Amino acid sequence: MAGIYAAHFFAAFFLVNGIPHFVQGVSGSPFQSPFARPPGVGESSAIVNVLWGFTNFVIGYVLLFNFGDFVIGLNADTLVTGSAALLTSIALAWHFQRVRNSSA
Repeated sequence: MAGIYAAHFFAAFFLVNGIPHFVQGVSGSPFQSPFARPPGVGESSAIVNVLWGFTNFVIGYVLLFNFGDFVIGLNADTLVTGSAALLTSIALAWHFQRVRNSSA
């Protein structure tokens, strides 16, 4: 059971992480990615970010729906996944705020 919750935790991480990359990419804007120099600080092209965001979505989907039976509702699945999404969102906001403010 713990393995299923770990998969759902990481699914939320990948799904949330995919959002800024995909949005910046489809907006035509460069954005930080693990493929830039330095990784996570430098900016990659819009195309790279679309591809990286989509890859994150696919990984998140696979982890969420292929490990256990994910059920949305008032249950542990939703609590774990929602908590992971919130924690990931806060961590990403903190990281990108530091990166973007240091380059300004």
